[in-house]
Amino acid sequence: MRKPLLGALTIGLGMAAGQPALAAENELSVKGAALAQEQCGQCHATGATGESPHKEAPPFRTFASKWPLENLEESLAEGIVTGHPDMPAVTLEPDQITVLIEHLHTIAPANSQPSD
Repeated sequence: MRKPLLGALTIGLGMAAGQPALAAENELSVKGAALAQEQCGQCHATGATGESPHKEAPPFRTFASKWPLENLEESLAEGIVTGHPDMPAVTLEPDQITVLIEHLHTIAPANSQPSD
């Protein structure tokens, strides 16, 4: 009788221990979503669905299929500049980069991987 109870207790404690990490990831993603909408939402679709207001601006949910998201960290820190004339130079602070990358992971389709 004690073994099932001990197993359930162990699983329950393991799940509870993982909850703070999930809560922290969720908080980062929420902050990233707000930042994305504020800084980029005029042109890009910044959520898991929807069309970009600017037809040339790719939806953020597609980024994970185009680039390894961690590779965007350096570009965001140094300033993203594209050949597209409507895209402004974008430079973010380290804490902004962290929350934006977490948001991009959150909204990426499950099987997103950069294509070669």
